[in-house]
Amino acid sequence: MMTDLALTHLLILSMVVPIIGAIVISRLHKHINLRETATIVTAVILFIINIDIYLSLDLSHAKDVAASRFTFAEPIEGLSITFSATAFGSLFALIASGLWIATSIYAIGYMRGHNEKHQTRFYVLFAIAIAGVMAVAYSDNLFTLFLFYEILTVSTYPLVTHAGTRDARKGGKTYILILMGSSILFFLPAMVIVWFVSGTLEFQEGGVLAGNLDLIWAAPLLLMFLFGISKAGLMPLHRWLPSAMVAPTPVSALLHAVAVVKAGVFSVMKVVVFIFGTDFITESGANHWLIWIPLITIVLASFIALTKDNLKERLAYSTVSQLSYIILGALLANEAGILGGTMHIAMHAFAKISLFFAAGAILVASHKKYVSQLAGMGRVMPFTFTVFTIGTLSIIGLPFFGGMWSKWYLVSGGLSFNGPEATYWAVLIGLTISSMLNIYYLLSIPMTAFFSKAPQIDSDDHEHDEHHGESANSVEIKEAPLACLIGMAIPTLVTIYLFFDPQVFYRLSSTLANF
Repeated sequence: MMTDLALTHLLILSMVVPIIGAIVISRLHKHINLRETATIVTAVILFIINIDIYLSLDLSHAKDVAASRFTFAEPIEGLSITFSATAFGSLFALIASGLWIATSIYAIGYMRGHNEKHQTRFYVLFAIAIAGVMAVAYSDNLFTLFLFYEILTVSTYPLVTHAGTRDARKGGKTYILILMGSSILFFLPAMVIVWFVSGTLEFQEGGVLAGNLDLIWAAPLLLMFLFGISKAGLMPLHRWLPSAMVAPTPVSALLHAVAVVKAGVFSVMKVVVFIFGTDFITESGANHWLIWIPLITIVLASFIALTKDNLKERLAYSTVSQLSYIILGALLANEAGILGGTMHIAMHAFAKISLFFAAGAILVASHKKYVSQLAGMGRVMPFTFTVFTIGTLSIIGLPFFGGMWSKWYLVSGGLSFNGPEATYWAVLIGLTISSMLNIYYLLSIPMTAFFSKAPQIDSDDHEHDEHHGESANSVEIKEAPLACLIGMAIPTLVTIYLFFDPQVFYRLSSTLANF
């Protein structure tokens, strides 16, 4: 077993290494091959550090016990910036650092193939954002989590506006206003209320509010957290997600799979389990009506996704829906629900990043970004659409893909939900409807690409085909650059592997579900 001092050093390194990487990358702007090598090496080193932290954890305990803590600063007595190694934090850190490797490889092909400007700035800011993610993952109290949650928002804003166009600036404005505005209006006041009534912001087993907050105020306070942590994408504070789709595809992957949205649902899960406590929530009955918010978001976002012809926008609304599966699992406040929601953080990450990578590859190779343009493209880009198919099947929750296990436990949590009968049936029906809609708005894309014929396009029709008359019925294979394909292959293979061996994420999730 690793000593506390050694583990503390690893925790520090997990946040410092990406910053060092960002500094090195910034100095290599004239040496692009070295710059990108430095990015990948930094990502690999960070992943190894997080593996070491994971291996240091004693998962034989049923509880998510901190293996080590260190305090960086204590601005006010009892209010400190403290980090700790826990199973749930390790789960988030492993996902983010592992997918940073895949995203860094993919970005080489995408950023060069799409002739993106300011590529060095992109890699630097991405590394800084990952450092913020590590700080969120290993936060030991709500104050620390809040600080780095906000730092993550600020550090990702320039990535959203990377293109510098009018649309990019507009999307960035929506992004920053919703995320920062909701934090100021709801998250910060909710945190102050917790501090005022309980005298602490520490994450504790069973929460800190039981015996300190009247049961009647549990629901309003929890609602403030749900809307204040708007990175979780609950409607109506979800608009920042589709608005941010103006960013390059690797940034979309950062937003939807690697970091930002996962920081949102991670924070909600921490608040539910370690600030409120599942027993306090069920005793108050707060989840009996608050659970309708993620449930409505799940179904409504799925219906909106059906209407979107822009591929990235369709995937964005899919993300909005899938994030609420995790919030739903938290608000079920039972063991299976927490387990399913926590596992879905991982399972959704690997599947959804595969879908966004595929969408970016389609744009780079064929300049197509609309679903209506993809008929027959499966024969032109068979690897890309195979990746898209695998990611889709995992999102749906079908066998032989990791997404099945998180959906399995979420449905089990719904069956075990101890609430009003109408809410009980609404949860089960909502999950069923959403899964059926997943099939329609996602699986129809690769089916059309593989089995439909592309319309004949005149050589002067540039609106739907920018390759001057090249028909998608051509048997010529035209995939994205090799780096894109390698980056796509990594999360796709993990998605398949996680069906056969989900034990790492199951064990990490179980320590949270047993509270």
